[in-house]
Amino acid sequence: MPTSPNVINWFEIPATNFARAQAFYSAVLGITIEPMAMGPSTLGFLSTDPNAMGGAIVQAEGCVPSAHGTIVYLNGGDDLAVMLARVEPAGGSIVVPKTEIGNGFGFFAHFLDTEGNKIGLHSLQ
Repeated sequence: MPTSPNVINWFEIPATNFARAQAFYSAVLGITIEPMAMGPSTLGFLSTDPNAMGGAIVQAEGCVPSAHGTIVYLNGGDDLAVMLARVEPAGGSIVVPKTEIGNGFGFFAHFLDTEGNKIGLHSLQ
């Protein structure tokens, strides 16, 4: 039996330039991201809540940003438009604007971060 009710336990967003990715995600998410060395890798935790699913931006050997493949959806808060409006000023680009999913599932958007990763946002409004 899993120890967490979530299917996803942890995620990592690859970065080739940690400082650039740190500045981007700090601006878009409106949080402070502190770098942490873990062996030869540098991580910046997106959440430090032990009761929440965790994830980080990571610069490490073998971590290659990509706009193809799995898309991680970050919590867009009450209305993802607020975070999405911060993407371009922080150096990213919007790939899919705020779009209604339908059937009461809320809204989503996709953006490319400064490293070239395609990331999603989701909110109910």
